[in-house]
Amino acid sequence: MTPHQIVQMIFDVYNKVGHRQYGESVTELEHALQTATFAMQFNSSDAVVVASLLHDYGHLQHDEGEDVASHGVDMRHEDLGVIKLTSFFGPEILEPIRLHVAAKRYLCHKSKTYIDGLSPASLLSLEIQGGPMSSREGAEFESNPYYKSAVELRRFDDMGKVSGMKTPTLESFYSLVLSFVVK
Repeated sequence: MTPHQIVQMIFDVYNKVGHRQYGESVTELEHALQTATFAMQFNSSDAVVVASLLHDYGHLQHDEGEDVASHGVDMRHEDLGVIKLTSFFGPEILEPIRLHVAAKRYLCHKSKTYIDGLSPASLLSLEIQGGPMSSREGAEFESNPYYKSAVELRRFDDMGKVSGMKTPTLESFYSLVLSFVVK
């Protein structure tokens, strides 16, 4: 596959199943666009913007229906997304995606007030994903060179749940995503 075909394939998945409800007041596609938009607005690196756009790609890879967490199921979407994207991107994209669930657990460990800001759906998934990290898990998380990017992505992930928010189109991210495809 050429780099253009890779990006088109990824975008086709968003266009085909991105209408699924995210478990919040937005669809999967709206959530992806909002998360990436917040990353841009906060002047994050281009890699964090792309990782923010693609961070929940794993949710689009299963046929378990919408909002599976409400049924107590952890689809390990962060791992599924990385598995699907691993041939196409480097660690600056893949690691924040892989770590964004762990980053929520980390932030809950580091900041007791962080939990208070989580949406009901995020609280439910936190419970399913293992709850706040222990001190040992937190130290291990911090040893990953991409942990700060993952925490940054996580904060944008938490913000990207605004009903009716105006964002750039998916296609407006095409060139940026293309620039990170491993050739």
